Amino acid sequence: MRSTLPTLIAAPLVVLCLTLPAQGRAQGHPTGDFQAHQDIGPVRHPGSTAYDPQTGIYRLTGSGTNMWGASDEFQYAWKTVQGDFILRAEMAFEGQGTDPHRKMGWVVRESLRPDAAHVNASIHGDGLTSLQFRRASGAETEEVGSEVKGPTVVQLERRGNTFTLSVAHAGEPFQSVSTELELDSELFAGLYVCSHNPDVVEAATFKNVRIIKPEAAGDTPYRDYLGSRLEVLDLQTGLRKVLANFAAHSIQAPNWTPDGKTLIYNSNGYLYRYDLGSGQISVLNTGFANRNNNDHVLLPDGSRIGISHHNDADGGVSSIYHLPIEGSDNPVKVTGEGLGASYLHGWSADGKTMLFTGNRNGQYDIYAVDVATGSETRLTNQKTLDDGSEFSPDGKWIYFNSNRTGTMQIWRMRPDGSGQEQLTTDELNDWFPHVSPDGKQVVMITFPKEVPSGDHPFYKHCMLRIMPFEGGQPRAIAYVYGGQGTINVPSWSPDGRYIAFVTNSN
Repeated sequence: MRSTLPTLIAAPLVVLCLTLPAQGRAQGHPTGDFQAHQDIGPVRHPGSTAYDPQTGIYRLTGSGTNMWGASDEFQYAWKTVQGDFILRAEMAFEGQGTDPHRKMGWVVRESLRPDAAHVNASIHGDGLTSLQFRRASGAETEEVGSEVKGPTVVQLERRGNTFTLSVAHAGEPFQSVSTELELDSELFAGLYVCSHNPDVVEAATFKNVRIIKPEAAGDTPYRDYLGSRLEVLDLQTGLRKVLANFAAHSIQAPNWTPDGKTLIYNSNGYLYRYDLGSGQISVLNTGFANRNNNDHVLLPDGSRIGISHHNDADGGVSSIYHLPIEGSDNPVKVTGEGLGASYLHGWSADGKTMLFTGNRNGQYDIYAVDVATGSETRLTNQKTLDDGSEFSPDGKWIYFNSNRTGTMQIWRMRPDGSGQEQLTTDELNDWFPHVSPDGKQVVMITFPKEVPSGDHPFYKHCMLRIMPFEGGQPRAIAYVYGGQGTINVPSWSPDGRYIAFVTNSN
């Protein structure tokens, strides 16, 4: 809902041919996203870095006496970064190991010297977790400890002179510690392994590795935009695949077509098809409707697509249309003129009813509209915001999000608006529930508690979470830098195995 229309046309920087799905940018490089790898310090046994382009998994082996004191020894896969960054990966040691203080993690350094000033997101073999740092070349190492033991998801972020370590056990929210440190603007950044025993070699694997350039401090929301990554998450393996990168602009909200062959997303007011077999991109003809936002939904049989277009006849606010999936010069209008903004979110299996968030008399509620007649039925009536409505596959429920109890939470109700019940209850803000094709699970995007409950902005640390259809404590399935446009629309693959979504990086 309420997506704005940027002024630049998206241009794909890299588009890959794939059979669902191929790993993204790093496919042809022996060290993936990293420029090189090497041992740092006088290790006794050479280490190694291997990258699997099919899975995106890195495997590092390394020796080394320690990463502590005034000098370090370790295996390092690195690239150079400028300014602010976010480094994130899921990681695990191989085997029981020899020393409880073997280390793995992220490290950023001013040089490749063993005594370089650095910041180190350090995970020990015994589970000890800390943000370690050396303030100057040759200085002693200091640390700030984390209460989380043995995390599997590790993130290191720089914002100016603030370095933050965020860690979690898979499925849980991040917990963070920070330190202030003056380091060079340009740093070496990468993954590492240190055995802590110079006579042995230890190994660790790293998956879903992401190097992200975040929004700059001076950027203006809804005017300055980052690039986008079109991604797919395999729910069986937990692996994420980058299908394509888009430079200097935002793509948003991928739908999965019911035949499993295509993703449809919006960019700069237009809709585009991404062919999962070839990686080719084409424009979906929507005729005069060329100011489309990120609220677009396919009829369950795949024959038509509903869109939300900012119509000049309605004062430039969003109105709802539908057209054949092949495209059309003349989409059919559903909502009446002069009623207020209407943002499409759901479509019944029989094609007769659409669900939308409507601004009527200054209040956003959920409405059902008869596709043939345009007759509207208000389903919720709250002074707060109700949004993101979607039918369950059996048509018995409408899932939606509402901040009527203070934070944005997931709710459901019967198709006539009766039986409204809250399904999530934590302090985070949950948006856009999408029900799996078998009706058993619900995926949502979760914003941190610091974001106002009535807003779903760009460029925040979010989670994709999943829960049973009847409610319960959601668990994280992906940690993402995104927000607006990440998963606004139904984006399950038809077999229920994959989720398509968008993340952002400069």
